Amino acid sequence: MAKKPTKTPSADGEDAEGEAPKGGKKKIIIIGAAVLLLAGGGSGYFMMKKKGGDDHAAVEVKKPLVFLDVREMTINLANDPGQEKPRVAKVKVSLELKDAKVENEVKPLMPRIEDTFQVYMRELRASDLAGSAGLYRLREELLRRVNVAIHPARAEAVLFKDVIVQ
Repeated sequence: MAKKPTKTPSADGEDAEGEAPKGGKKKIIIIGAAVLLLAGGGSGYFMMKKKGGDDHAAVEVKKPLVFLDVREMTINLANDPGQEKPRVAKVKVSLELKDAKVENEVKPLMPRIEDTFQVYMRELRASDLAGSAGLYRLREELLRRVNVAIHPARAEAVLFKDVIVQ
């Protein structure tokens, strides 16, 4: 009868044929799973904690915007070269303000705003107001002039309600 070779374990926990003992494989799998679970749980915790921290900063109370109407203005425009008949622009705008506090600061300054609009727009020609690009430039210029007139308060935008050029 031939003898079976006996397995002799080596120093690194493997037996002579290169197989790990059955108890060692289970330990490695269990330890690996535990490490993965801890790593996944920890990273999930930190991600949730970080997300929750940002929610507190983003949950600020948003105040509603306020729209303040400027009275309708009829303005004589400057004549284009060679033009004999005077042209007129009829403009109605609204100021977009951040909140009611700013509105209370701006209301007493309405005569200054209207004066600023009148002085600037009397220098315009009908050709300056032609097309959407002309109205965009007018909006930007009026916003700049309004913010100078009401400083330190600030208007967010000038919105056209009605623009007629005749």
